[in-house]
Amino acid sequence: MTISAQAPGAAQGMTVVARTQSQMVRRRFFRHRAALAGMVVFGSVVLLAFTSIGFGPVPGWWDKTYLATGSLVNQGRPTLSLVPEFLGGAGIRWGEHPFGQDNIGIDYFALAMRGTQQSIIVAFIVGFVATTVGTLAGAFAGYFRKKTESIIMRLTDVMITIPVLIIAAIVGRSFGDSGIVILAICIGLVTWPTLGRLIRGEFLSLREKEFVEAARALGTSAGRIIFRHILPNTVGVIIVSATLAVANAVLLESALSFLGVGVQPPDVSLGQLIDTYRSAMTTRPWLFWWPGVFIIAIALSVNFIGDGLRDAFDPRQTRVRA
Repeated sequence: MTISAQAPGAAQGMTVVARTQSQMVRRRFFRHRAALAGMVVFGSVVLLAFTSIGFGPVPGWWDKTYLATGSLVNQGRPTLSLVPEFLGGAGIRWGEHPFGQDNIGIDYFALAMRGTQQSIIVAFIVGFVATTVGTLAGAFAGYFRKKTESIIMRLTDVMITIPVLIIAAIVGRSFGDSGIVILAICIGLVTWPTLGRLIRGEFLSLREKEFVEAARALGTSAGRIIFRHILPNTVGVIIVSATLAVANAVLLESALSFLGVGVQPPDVSLGQLIDTYRSAMTTRPWLFWWPGVFIIAIALSVNFIGDGLRDAFDPRQTRVRA
């Protein structure tokens, strides 16, 4: 009598396919519906903001700018309509001023798109700077330990005890007139401690693994061990933290601009638009709604992407069904 052995997956009617780590991460991410929806929304917002009014020397398809004034049309009300006529609406139409106009006749769609551009630029610079500094600080503290760890961790403890918004407000007041790039870099330099502590914990765990001990025994330099052996094993944590840092930076920049210490006139950001037109919420609410809608859309979509990446890099999910 011949007995044939079956894999547990085959016994349950499942096919288990061997895949590389990158394939499993990619497959798990694209099965995360909220993350995919977040990618679509965020990509649409970025595409709309940077193609409509253009960026730098590249012109856009919208024929109005955020600086040009004009006469008020229909008291500055939005001309955008999304309700079909058969449902009792005005029909699907874009109009001359889809988001309306502000007090002096500036096209509010152009203003909102410029604010969205600035908020996205600030958020990504803050996310990049905070992720880079936090990763390096956490890596050095977790690997070298002793005095290096003590100095870096005491610095993070001091920065964490002070509310981020207060530090960022002081930085914004000092560098708000220097342009959004300088402002974003300075904010990023004060928002890295949380990621630094997280990376330090990962390094404390990984530095005791056998592959690290083997590298040390072979005489591998500390820099090579950190950047070639340990850091690649923390890429999941870094990527997820970076996406969440971008989402938090959007809200932080909006809060700073709302308080008047963020992006300074004549430039605009979404938070600044909310602050400027908050008094019009009862009389012309569209001036308040549109910046809020874009802030929520950006923050939520990036958070959904971060959730998808977190689940995709989850090491406990070791098998993917075909």
